[in-house]
Amino acid sequence: MLTNNDILKKLRVAHKLRDEDIVKICELVDFKISKSALNDFFRKESHPKYVPAGDQILRNFLNGLIIHLRGPMPDKKSESKPKSNSSKRYLGKR
Repeated sequence: MLTNNDILKKLRVAHKLRDEDIVKICELVDFKISKSALNDFFRKESHPKYVPAGDQILRNFLNGLIIHLRGPMPDKKSESKPKSNSSKRYLGKR
């Protein structure tokens, strides 16, 4: 079974992210983490300074990665469009 640390490592490699990138990605969701704390997640399990990554770090990293890749969500007020009458088109006379 993959651990949260394994998932972080795989995403880091897949997206070619450096430590600075991951710190900035976490900051996008107001989650602060230092490079040294981040390095503890990427160590081997046998290393004395290895730290298992909790759900909170993975969740915040994934949310930040979404913003990093897609951009921030637009405001819902600016998206509001008048509703179309597409259902009338299909229910109309033949």
